[in-house]
Amino acid sequence: MRLDKWLWFARLSGSRTDAQSLCESRRLRLDGRVIDRSCAQVRPGSVVSFPRGDAVVAVRVEALAERRGPFVEARDLYTPLLPA
Repeated sequence: MRLDKWLWFARLSGSRTDAQSLCESRRLRLDGRVIDRSCAQVRPGSVVSFPRGDAVVAVRVEALAERRGPFVEARDLYTPLLPA
């Protein structure tokens, strides 16, 4: 699945456009690699990290989704790796 689409489905991004911009900003890492394209492929077990404000968001992808569902469903798509 495309990384930008997964970020949007997992509700880690407010819109698909924001997710694409984040991917192309070179501030997002996928399994330790700097990502510069929103078409990078994500799969279960991948680790995604990016800065959000003064904090860093790091999550392990647990599942892929078919649609953007409510927050409760989206929360099951990843496991946080850093404390809040």
